Amino acid sequence: MIDASNLFLYVNDPRASARFYGEVLERAPVEADAGFALFALSPGLGLGLWRRDGVKPTPHLRSGGNEIGFKVADAAAVDATYERWAKKGIPIALPPTDLDFGRSFVALDPDGHRLRVYAKAEG
Repeated sequence: MIDASNLFLYVNDPRASARFYGEVLERAPVEADAGFALFALSPGLGLGLWRRDGVKPTPHLRSGGNEIGFKVADAAAVDATYERWAKKGIPIALPPTDLDFGRSFVALDPDGHRLRVYAKAEG
C-alpha cells in the first residue's frame, strides 16, 4: 500500500495562493517561493501550490476543477467557519446549506478551486 503525502493544485500565482491559503488555514507555508508553496495540512499530508506553467509534464486541464474538503465537528462549526471566512472577504460559492450528507458551504480560492467545509449529518 502507498500512502498519499501531498495534494497539488496548479495555480497561476503561488505567492498569491499562499497568502490566500495562509488566511484560510491560519498558518504559514512550510516552503514558499515564486514557483511553489507547501502547507502542512495534517501529519503526513501537505497541500502544494504549484505554478501551472512550471508543471512537467504540462497539464492539459485548467485550474479550478478541484475541491478540497475540510471536515469540522458539527453544523455550528460550519456556520462559525463560514462567518470567519466571509469576514475575511473569501469568495463564497454556496452559503451554509443542509445537504443529503450534512451541513456545508463552499468557498473559492484565487484560481477557482473549491473549498468545502462540512459536518457529517447527525444520526
